Amino acid sequence: MIEKTEGIVLHSFKYGESKIIVDMFTRKKGRLSFIVTVPKTAKGRLKKQYFQPMTLLEIECEVRQCIRLQKLKDARILVPYVSIPSSPDKLAITLFIAEFLYHSLRSEQHDEPLFEYIADSVQWLDAVTEGYANFHLTFLMRMSRFLGFYPNLVEGGEERDSMFFDLREGRFCSVAPTHRDFLQPDEARLIHLMMRMDYPTMHLFRLSRTDRHRITDVLLQYYKQHLPDFPELKSLAVLQQLW
Repeated sequence: MIEKTEGIVLHSFKYGESKIIVDMFTRKKGRLSFIVTVPKTAKGRLKKQYFQPMTLLEIECEVRQCIRLQKLKDARILVPYVSIPSSPDKLAITLFIAEFLYHSLRSEQHDEPLFEYIADSVQWLDAVTEGYANFHLTFLMRMSRFLGFYPNLVEGGEERDSMFFDLREGRFCSVAPTHRDFLQPDEARLIHLMMRMDYPTMHLFRLSRTDRHRITDVLLQYYKQHLPDFPELKSLAVLQQLW
């Protein structure tokens, strides 16, 4: 069955002499993998540059049940990026986000709100000119809402500063859990800080390089608690060198 949909490239790698395997998250079908023949000449419809991480595409594909590698009939750029290709900082962020999504959306099914969140986020990053150092932190925090483990809100104000955060349960608590997977109150406050951030206001939160690195580590630790076999991300080291 031929499907027309939109897709976000998560990962691609060479397969043989003239083929690549491409993983995408699509608007209508969720996570799909494709085997793509890339022509050696510039005249071909499917160009290798279409399959860079986080590229937004319009695609035509043949989707069959129980087939791991689907056939990609056609692809074209949906939204051409203006600043991301020429910005080392933004490239590092998009590579990190792409690797993160590649592992966190392994079996994700059709979810249009999630697709729109990812597509809108990367377009926002492409358009902004400054104040985006906290982008990846905000993206990860808000992504947990779509995957079903966004932290529970804390009622009250004074109690919050003395609360622990249970990474397994995704909630704040006044007493330390009996297991080891929790944050002490000084770091639990980082979770609440992240819950207050969004793209338009995140530049108002002044964080040091050390704070930003620690928040990233805490968020990835949180994801590891809720996603089986979530690995260490190779792109994290490059991102932390820049920020």
